[in-house]
Amino acid sequence: MKIVIAPDSFKESLSAPDAAAAIARGVKQAYPDAETICIPMADGGEGTVAAVLAATGGQWRTTRVRGALGEPIEAPWGWLDDATAVIEMAAAAGLEQTPPDKRDPMRASSGGVGELILAALDAGAQRIILGLGGSSTNDGGAGLLAALGVRFLDSNGSTLPCGGAALANLDRLDMSKLDARLAQTRIEIASDVDNPLCGSQGASAIFGPQKGATAEQVKLLDDSLRRFADVCARDLGRDLRDAPGAGAAGGLGFAAHAFLNARFRPGVEVVAELGNLAQAMAGAALAFTGEGRMDAQTLRGKTPAGVARIAQRAGVPVVALAGSLGAGYEELHAGGITAAFSLAPGPVTLEHACENAAQYLCDRARDVMQLWLAAGKRRL
Repeated sequence: MKIVIAPDSFKESLSAPDAAAAIARGVKQAYPDAETICIPMADGGEGTVAAVLAATGGQWRTTRVRGALGEPIEAPWGWLDDATAVIEMAAAAGLEQTPPDKRDPMRASSGGVGELILAALDAGAQRIILGLGGSSTNDGGAGLLAALGVRFLDSNGSTLPCGGAALANLDRLDMSKLDARLAQTRIEIASDVDNPLCGSQGASAIFGPQKGATAEQVKLLDDSLRRFADVCARDLGRDLRDAPGAGAAGGLGFAAHAFLNARFRPGVEVVAELGNLAQAMAGAALAFTGEGRMDAQTLRGKTPAGVARIAQRAGVPVVALAGSLGAGYEELHAGGITAAFSLAPGPVTLEHACENAAQYLCDRARDVMQLWLAAGKRRL
């Protein structure tokens, strides 16, 4: 019996590879002869590099870059044998790297992400996969572009300071020193966000508050991004502020559309392809997936929904395990998830649940397998 195990990470408790290993232990406890195929997953956010490297056998690399507020950090990224670099926005400018009392979306810069792209280009990358998710920035990707050679100038010809707020004073762009290697590099954006750059559904309004922006700052940041879009439309000859995903990662998606000619894809689709998930599903009796929390929003590009779509095409039932099940989780059934279960055996603190997540996953997977076998739904 082949069992495919393809979970995302469980935030603040387990990486995707560790979650997959815990589920596999539970499956083996119930049925020692099961063939377990572990394919750790991600949807473009934090954990994407780890999931891809676990699935492909790629290499970890580390580069010293500037963090979102200018502090030096060691940012990990991945390298695959086919000259593909895998980078996470969150590794260089992640929200979780900045304590809540120090978050400043007005000044936060995506420059470190651009520095990671430079490191990949220096290594000879022919393809760069950039996962967008968990960002602390709202600068429209201006920091990233500055690191790659674009100058952002005010009406006096002076270079603008870092951060989204400074874009309100943008007068013109100088792209004469944009790294020429980018034109020969295939860039793919892994993201589950399709928001535009500006407006009520834009980067500032939807994601700014969780990065620490007040209502007044949201308006200022939105106006600044609108100014950025206006100047780009004038200087580039095309207006991409409403392109799907332009509002991802504080507007970095806009920079990827306008300057990098990037291809946008659902993050879970990219990771599934690299991990050969569709091929693994062929002939499987059952699949497991999961993440920290599942609710109606899971259907909007999150890992369990993506795994379920692939499993559904192969006719494989899917069981989802989650730290918690929120409102509307039952809508997942229509998306291909056969059943969903939360992990905790009873009332416990969040700290306790995170500390014991691996054992809970193992236990729930064991129980599911025992029920599955008892029901006689097995292919030996």
